[in-house]
Formats: sequence, structure tokens, C-alpha cells
Amino acid sequence: MTPAELNAAVVAAVRGAVDDGELAAPVPDRVPVTATATGDYATPLPLRLARAAGRPATEIADLLAARLARMPGVGDVRVTGPGFLSIGVSASLAAHIDETYGVVAVPRATWPEHPLTFDNPGFVVRFAYARAVAVRRQAAELGIRAADGPLADPREKRLLGLLAEFPGRAEQAARTNDPRPFTRQLELIADAYHDVHEWCSPLPKGDEPITGHHAARLSLAGAAYIVLGNGLRMLGETPNDRL
Repeated sequence: MTPAELNAAVVAAVRGAVDDGELAAPVPDRVPVTATATGDYATPLPLRLARAAGRPATEIADLLAARLARMPGVGDVRVTGPGFLSIGVSASLAAHIDETYGVVAVPRATWPEHPLTFDNPGFVVRFAYARAVAVRRQAAELGIRAADGPLADPREKRLLGLLAEFPGRAEQAARTNDPRPFTRQLELIADAYHDVHEWCSPLPKGDEPITGHHAARLSLAGAAYIVLGNGLRMLGETPNDRL
């Protein structure tokens, strides 16, 4: 499920509750969502609807959670805190990311070329892209083909959440004519990908047999490769396969 599809699903849940007489509140055009550290989405929408509806936010959150859980493509839905909705990100997001994902005209910006260390955010982003390229090349040599599948590690889920947030940050940069939210998102994605590369590699170790788990991780690496490449090109750089 893409961020736009998630937004539409939450709006549809509110509209359905209003149409069925279960909720008396205005139906929003858009829903505020953020990616969490574990890769899920969180939205405070029930808190915003509570005043208009004259009902506790947790009650509204429970109502919307039940509706969302029945929608195709929506993962685990939980009510947290005073009325937040936490919505799981489906691994299928990685399979739906293509070369057009998040591409809009953003203000040009760049990081310094040196130093070639992790102290330089630009190096972190460029090296993450190069690592993703190498993984795809090595996987092809081993005959591993990317495929959709479950990704349960918190590091993988965090990367999925950050990838899902990429189009929104691009739109924010374009709308405000400020590249900083966009460049920061690329830095976060690169950091998360380095963690996944080190701890959740799609390449088998030693005599480890190739399984669907490797294919799912390769799909995630491919999504990171596309997003990082798109981001660098949107900022005016030509991504390098090797550093």
C-alpha cells in the first residue's frame, strides 16, 4: 500500500462511519500521517475528530481501526496512546516502487563531495546507492530474483516506512521551495538502508540455501536503489554505481 492509498483508505474509513451514522464529524480531504521508527504509520486523526464529534478520541480510533482492518492492503492496525492510529506497512510497497516513484521538480541542492566518510551525509547517501547497486548485481549472479514477501525485522520495517514517506517529502520540498526536508529524508533512507545492508542482507551466507526471504529482501534493496537514485537525480546529481 502506497502513502496515497493509505491516505485514501483512512478517508474512506471516516466517510463510511459518517455515512453509516456511526460518527458525526467532517470527512477530511487528507490525513496527517508520519512514519514511525519501526516502519509503521501513525496518525493523530481521531484526536482531531474528537472535538467535532463530541466523543473520546480512543473511541473514534477503535471505530476507525475496525473499519481499516477490513480493507484490502491494510496491515495490522492498533490504537495507541490517547487516540493515535498505528497502521502497519505492507511489504508490497517495495514491489510497487518504480522509476516514477516520488519524482517531482524539487529545488536543487547538493552535499560536499568530501570527505568520503560517514561524517558527510552526501557520502552516506551516495554510498547507500552504490551498495544497493552492488547487491542487485551480486544477487543476479547468484540467480536470486526479487519477489514480494514478508519483512519482519524492525530495521526492514523502518526502511519501508521511510521509503513510503519519500513522495510526501518531495512534494513538501516542491511546495515550500525548500530542499531541506527532502535531503533530510534521503539521509534517513540511506542510514536505514546501511543498517539493512549490514544486518538483513538478501545475499545468502556460506552454504545457506536461497529462499523466498532472500527474494523479499532483494525487493526491498531494489526499492531503496530506485528511491536513492531518483532522489540524487532530482537534486541534480548523476548517481555513481561505484564509489
